[in-house]
Amino acid sequence: MDIKLRVTPNASANKITTETDEQGTTTYRVYVTVPPEDGKANAAVIKLLAKYLGVAKSSLTIIRGETGRDKIIRLDSDTE
Repeated sequence: MDIKLRVTPNASANKITTETDEQGTTTYRVYVTVPPEDGKANAAVIKLLAKYLGVAKSSLTIIRGETGRDKIIRLDSDTE
């Protein structure tokens, strides 16, 4: 399963919110307190999303948007 994210680094708190558009597509907005340098924000996003979804961090992989705010994260199908 692929998960669409919009990331906000340097936020005041770590949190996740969801938005659903007219087509029924859910986009997660992920706020992390760490800066977007040296992969720190990506690591924080993976950690927070894994906790939110109740899955292992190793089951999540960034497949698009490694250096941008808009990301696609893949949840390994054997963990769904």
